[in-house]
Amino acid sequence: METLESVEIKAFVPAKDYELSKSFYQDLGFTMGSDDEGIAYFYHDNCRFLLQKFYEPKHAHNFMMHLLVKDIHKWHDHFVEKRITEKYKTKISEVTKQPWGMYDFTVIDPSGVLWRFGQNIDA
Repeated sequence: METLESVEIKAFVPAKDYELSKSFYQDLGFTMGSDDEGIAYFYHDNCRFLLQKFYEPKHAHNFMMHLLVKDIHKWHDHFVEKRITEKYKTKISEVTKQPWGMYDFTVIDPSGVLWRFGQNIDA
């Protein structure tokens, strides 16, 4: 039997204000690799997603992304230093130890998409 191989999976993240969202994700630390016909390609290390110039409130407010990081406090501090909450009128939670074996915090993007940043707790 042939082995099925995959290369990558990317989510299409909705954007209410496409230009504002592109700026937001760059401030978070993602690099915009391309922007063509309402689809912007973002990456950070080996993590990637596509930002789309599309907005449906029910979809955006029920959409969640999870990014596993090596140092949760560095990421949280970066967002605070970049003044993400003030600049984008959004919310960032505090870093919390979760019962499922992670530290995490959440960020809501300008379109209402919830991002959960997590770090595994070493056993």
